[in-house]
Amino acid sequence: MAVRISTVAFDGTEARHVDVQVQITNTSKGNNLAIVGLPDKAVSESRDRLQAAFSAMGFRLPHKRTIVNLAPADLPKEGAYFDLPIALALMAAMGIVPEDAINDWVAIGELSLDGSITRVPGALPAAVRANAQGLGLICPADNGCEAAWAGDLPILAPENLVQIINHFRGRQMLTRPEPGKLLDDDHTVDIRDVRGQEIAKRALEVAAAGGHNMLMIGPPGSGKSMLAARLPGLLPPLTPKELLDVSMVHSVAGLLERGELSRRRPYRDPHHSASMAAMVGGGVKAKPGEASLAHRGVLFLDELPEFTAQVLDSLRQPLETGTISVARANAHVTYPARFQLIAAMNPCRCGTAGADGIACKRGTRCAIDYQSRISGPFMDRMDIQIDVPAVTPADLALPPARDTSADIALRVARARNIQMTRNNGMTNAELPQNRLEHVAEPAHDGRKLLIQAAETLGLTARGYHRVLKLARTLADLSESEIIQRVHIAEALSLRRARKGLTVDSMQQIKQLGRHKAEY
Repeated sequence: MAVRISTVAFDGTEARHVDVQVQITNTSKGNNLAIVGLPDKAVSESRDRLQAAFSAMGFRLPHKRTIVNLAPADLPKEGAYFDLPIALALMAAMGIVPEDAINDWVAIGELSLDGSITRVPGALPAAVRANAQGLGLICPADNGCEAAWAGDLPILAPENLVQIINHFRGRQMLTRPEPGKLLDDDHTVDIRDVRGQEIAKRALEVAAAGGHNMLMIGPPGSGKSMLAARLPGLLPPLTPKELLDVSMVHSVAGLLERGELSRRRPYRDPHHSASMAAMVGGGVKAKPGEASLAHRGVLFLDELPEFTAQVLDSLRQPLETGTISVARANAHVTYPARFQLIAAMNPCRCGTAGADGIACKRGTRCAIDYQSRISGPFMDRMDIQIDVPAVTPADLALPPARDTSADIALRVARARNIQMTRNNGMTNAELPQNRLEHVAEPAHDGRKLLIQAAETLGLTARGYHRVLKLARTLADLSESEIIQRVHIAEALSLRRARKGLTVDSMQQIKQLGRHKAEY
């Protein structure tokens, strides 16, 4: 009769139930341990780790044919965290621990050759799954604090197999670990450090308030990276639900050290040499990519045109849907990826195009060729597109700005609270089109300006709606229920609408200069 214990296999960030079945047959064929159920190489190698771990404890595997079945058989099994459930089921089949002692547990863990149990990724989603099934979790000691965040389920976190054997035999009592620390939102950088760039700071505040994507174009040294690094300090802390979503992704990626969670939103800044798998996830053993690790946070892409076209275009799906689907030969894996994209680039390869008093050596062709590396559909998804000019010596001599990151964060929080209440928990950037029509209806003169600008500038349907979302955010920052003409004008100016506008529209945009003194 087969002995059973539950474990999990990961499909993206979801832990799926796996039934580990062990049967020792009456066939004497020496030490013959067979693992079936679509295991990968790491799972197949469990037999060698099991043999060494059992030998270290003074046990020997049965000299009979032993079959380990991982059901369901059509679900791929990857990773070494099947070692512990297989070992527990084997010990129950051999009579080392009572068979009924393992019935109410889900187990994950990798075995070392000396019988110690090694930390594995995915303890938090495994604990959430176990709690949903009404079971407890057995995991490595280094995963205990992480698993304890999943709720009130029983948790055993032994350091080695001897401890778990003694616990089930009543010789030792393993206590439930406490959850790891919840780290406070600690801002190490402040937007006051950035001298000048008042327009860019205003744009960053708007982006934070509405969750908008933003592209900064300017010469080297103008402060684009400094501005991007200060965006997390303007964003509100993660809500409890968002914290769980983010922690599940980071748990599967093995990034939760000591079970510590942080309410600060993720900030990921991959190098421009990142591959497709590194950016969106996947690979031989599917893992979350940078886009998923930035879930509910910020993904910063510096030197945007230096990324390959395939990598940039792969981000178009998550920018619209908030998820990433990775198609593999034997399965489809889906990861959450609701991130805010912030990008920066030089105006041309040389970095000098458009700079005051400096001419690019290659002429206008340099800027055209460089910026054409970014596809039109990708650029259309950037709500805010601003120029960040070089900082002058006069700017560097200025005293620090009046507003700190904390001051701006308060305004952002007020605007977001308005959005959360009105939009059923969504930011303005996440609003679907059918909902946008009800909450972003501009005043008559504002709609007239938007239609005129859309025709003159050739805005796409997506661009038209993104201007509306941006104007809705500007209205929320000013705590206005109606989108006024001034909000439409500023939204257009934040999309680099610098040519083709009528004189009346240009004057409207110029009037926004008075707003800079207020921020």
